[in-house]
Amino acid sequence: MSGSAHIEGFAIVSEDGMLANAHGIMPDSLIFEADQRFFERALDAVDVVVHGRHSHERQPRSPMRRRLIVTRQVPAITADPSNEKALFWNPAGASFEQALAAIGTPNGRVGIIGGTEVFGMFLDRYDLFHLTRAPNVRLPGGRPVFPDVPSRTPEEVLASHGLYEERREDLDPASGLAMATWQRSFEPER
Repeated sequence: MSGSAHIEGFAIVSEDGMLANAHGIMPDSLIFEADQRFFERALDAVDVVVHGRHSHERQPRSPMRRRLIVTRQVPAITADPSNEKALFWNPAGASFEQALAAIGTPNGRVGIIGGTEVFGMFLDRYDLFHLTRAPNVRLPGGRPVFPDVPSRTPEEVLASHGLYEERREDLDPASGLAMATWQRSFEPER
């Protein structure tokens, strides 16, 4: 479980569960204004954003957000010399709790925004996962949202890690863009 931090994942994927093409680039076909508005508002509400070295949200407020950048290039936790609000974090050298404490948000709201390995690291810790499906978009050979995709759907992966679809929201009914919010299933203690 997530402990004292509240952890939310955010992803938009193609119909085949990909978040980027075969070159690791998020194509324009995955960019929808309604999803971008939701995403920016949601990230404005978190205390820290977590992503890999090649993932980021590319929005006007991005430089204002505290972030943990997951990388194997540092031994544990190191300041990002180009961004005073960011730390490089190697999970092999420091725990997630240590990284949150180092960035000053041990009990904060955390937004996970990818890529594949980073999304996979938190599968057993998400409190919520917001999964948007881009209609009529396929990215054969692309980068999957989770390590087990495409042999399993993103929804099957989330369910197998104790999350259930709590609600569905039409972000852009005209285009068919819908987002499902998955929530951790907590069983009452006996």
